[in-house]
Amino acid sequence: MATALSWIEVDTTAISDNLRQFAQRLAGGVRLLAVVKGNGYGHGMLPVARAALEAGAHWLGVFHLGEVEQLRAAGITVPILILGYVPASDMELALRLEARITTSSLETISTAGRAAARLQVPARLHLKVECGTHRLGVTEEQLPQVLQLLRDHPGVQLEGVHTHFANIEDTTEHDYARGQLQRFRGYLELLHRAGLEVALPHTACTAAAILFPDTHFAMVRVGIGLYGMWPSKETQLSALQAGRSQPNLRPALCWKTRVVQVKDIPAGAYVGYGCSHRTTRPTRLAVLPVGYANGYDRLLSNRGHVLVAGTRAPILGRVCMNLTMVDVTDIPGVSLEQEVVLLGRQGEEVISAEQMAGWAQTINYEVVTRADPHAPRLVVNRRNTGEPA
Repeated sequence: MATALSWIEVDTTAISDNLRQFAQRLAGGVRLLAVVKGNGYGHGMLPVARAALEAGAHWLGVFHLGEVEQLRAAGITVPILILGYVPASDMELALRLEARITTSSLETISTAGRAAARLQVPARLHLKVECGTHRLGVTEEQLPQVLQLLRDHPGVQLEGVHTHFANIEDTTEHDYARGQLQRFRGYLELLHRAGLEVALPHTACTAAAILFPDTHFAMVRVGIGLYGMWPSKETQLSALQAGRSQPNLRPALCWKTRVVQVKDIPAGAYVGYGCSHRTTRPTRLAVLPVGYANGYDRLLSNRGHVLVAGTRAPILGRVCMNLTMVDVTDIPGVSLEQEVVLLGRQGEEVISAEQMAGWAQTINYEVVTRADPHAPRLVVNRRNTGEPA
């Protein structure tokens, strides 16, 4: 097997520790769903799922049915909620895999009901309701039709009702989120009046789980916090302002590569495409085999840093499709195939997802989720040095 030019190390003990900190915040009986969509936010879905379940997660959350297939093939039997869309052509497969299905439309209820009747198995649905994010979700005006479809399709079980907050992590002023929560309670009241007591209402994401215990209901969905990152600085500040205890989150991902060339160039030399950087002194470059094709953002050009021998090395010139050049003039002894950290810790230095997000004008979610999808994920923890994920 060819040697990987870049790889991602995933500390599963950090995943487990992060999850336990959220579990400790919950009242007895509240379920914890670990969100592992997006290939476990770039960390590797299977190792993250296993670590989360070993630490006490009750459910897993994914975006599409293909992820359910992978988890079931790996022997994972816990309830899995599909947060995205299930095409009509895949509904029977979803039911055979015992997936819990988010329904955001009347058509999905009908499709699930017919598939349940054909297979003679229950279709366990989670109704997503529109509370102000205006993405997926049925509206209050559609609720009478939802109720009628549930009566028409006895094989459909309304197991859960959920929604998603629009800006709870983007601000320290939470009136909009409180309004969304109030609207969600309104949906539950309407269902109650219709004789439906939903077993699993759920609204809480990572930010809500930290800031507002009244959003916990019967289950919380922990995403970004599971991976050791705060949703935003605003969430941290909100927790401080509200006097909430703050989880001690530990980032679980370290993205590494190796030096593929070291070269000395004179003062006044141009580096990379577009001649966007010109050296002002004799410079030693290290060339790295990672670029925007690997999810290493082009906006890091002439802006970002990497870690070489525990020291920051600035990026010179443009990030290319598969290569990036960094300045190692002030780092002695850099050699061919030496390990380089793109994201994470090396020695006492750290390049955080938040810092990289600042350079790339994005968010920490995107930074880790885009990290080279083709790079192998290696599981590391306090008890071993690494094994394939």
